[in-house]
Amino acid sequence: MSSESLFDFDRKVQAKLDAPLAERMRPQTFEDFVGQDQIVDPNKVLLKSIGAGRLPSMILWGPPGTGKTTLARLVATSTQSDFQPLSAVTSGVADLRRIVAEAKDRKGMHRRSTILFVDEIHRFNKAQQDVILPHVEDGTIIFIGATTENPSFEIIAPLLSRCRVFTLQSLNPDQMKKIIARALTDGDVGLGPMHATMADDAADYLVSISNGDARIALNAMETAAYTSTPDAYGNRIINLETISDALQRRSPIYDKAGESHYDTISAFIKSVRGSSPDGALYWLARMIESGEDPMFISRRLVILASEDIGLADPQALGIAIAAQQAVHFLGMPEGRIPMAEAAVYLASAPKSNTAYAALNQAIQDVREQTNEPVPLHLRNAVTEMMNNMGYGKGYKYSHDFEGHFDEQEYLPPSLKGRRYYFPGEEGEERQIGERLKEWWGGEAADYQSS
Repeated sequence: MSSESLFDFDRKVQAKLDAPLAERMRPQTFEDFVGQDQIVDPNKVLLKSIGAGRLPSMILWGPPGTGKTTLARLVATSTQSDFQPLSAVTSGVADLRRIVAEAKDRKGMHRRSTILFVDEIHRFNKAQQDVILPHVEDGTIIFIGATTENPSFEIIAPLLSRCRVFTLQSLNPDQMKKIIARALTDGDVGLGPMHATMADDAADYLVSISNGDARIALNAMETAAYTSTPDAYGNRIINLETISDALQRRSPIYDKAGESHYDTISAFIKSVRGSSPDGALYWLARMIESGEDPMFISRRLVILASEDIGLADPQALGIAIAAQQAVHFLGMPEGRIPMAEAAVYLASAPKSNTAYAALNQAIQDVREQTNEPVPLHLRNAVTEMMNNMGYGKGYKYSHDFEGHFDEQEYLPPSLKGRRYYFPGEEGEERQIGERLKEWWGGEAADYQSS
């Protein structure tokens, strides 16, 4: 072995020892891999493909700390492929082209395959993803992309269609505890030489606060172990206070431009619509803690008041708009208070989407039916010529009649008798229905809730 290769070997060994615990504890075999049984089961497609020597390009999609990079490395090791990792945050087209050129040379010499692994592939733009595509198609490289964002939104369709998508799940508590126990006892790369143990309540807290992210848990453990004072026998006991201090504060899994953004606002909307103030407050808190734009939340409250509460409680829209104005005036963090007030009010209010449904039906008629001229009696005769043409003739001025109402037709002839709005039975809308029945007499049945 040359002195240079020996130096490189020693450097890699030292880098491994200096690496954070999460890096040192990466599994070296599929048997050691914890979680993701839906992917690493020997009877599933990934390991079967490896056994058959027909590895597909793939996208590994899942939350942080669930094993995407580790899985990619294991795939490369098990297939004896040349592993070329890139981070989409720090790499560009030049790096991609260099790796592709090396892969072509390797392929020309009938050497092992090249796996191009791109971490956070969602951060590559369309042009950068386009560079990868032809080399996946012709088999120059096997591509593995890792992402925390929905590939349907972040990966260009041609590249996505040539990849198998594997979905990783957050690690469950039992899996997290298995990883923690292994790190505590491992004498080679773990915390075994430090004789560290962890109190049960500290372990439970670590599992809870880590959100199924093994990387967070392992690195917090290492910090806690080093800051725990050894006892007379050299043992370090990691207690709840120490692990809490090492963790500081949970980092919410949230990307304001990605799927978490859409999933969380969807849960918030459905909680308000479903009349659950507790659900609404929880998802509101998740968005606030994740740094979501408060004006985005406020706009959704105004939409909810109009779309889902409507005329069952006409005050809801005013409260939502007042909350939006208050957030704009106060800013954060005080703005969270009127948002919470509005969310609870809207969730607790009676619900009706009748006005929204009525408008949609009217829009459908406008799009699909003949758009007839406005009936003459509904037109305003602002000139003598218009008056001579019959504009406004026969129009009944409502305020001239008892109760400020007299029956007349307000729709074009082809839509005569058409009904779009059917009052609901909830809240104040019941009273609206009663008034309409009283005004329209013989057509009262048309105003019954449907």
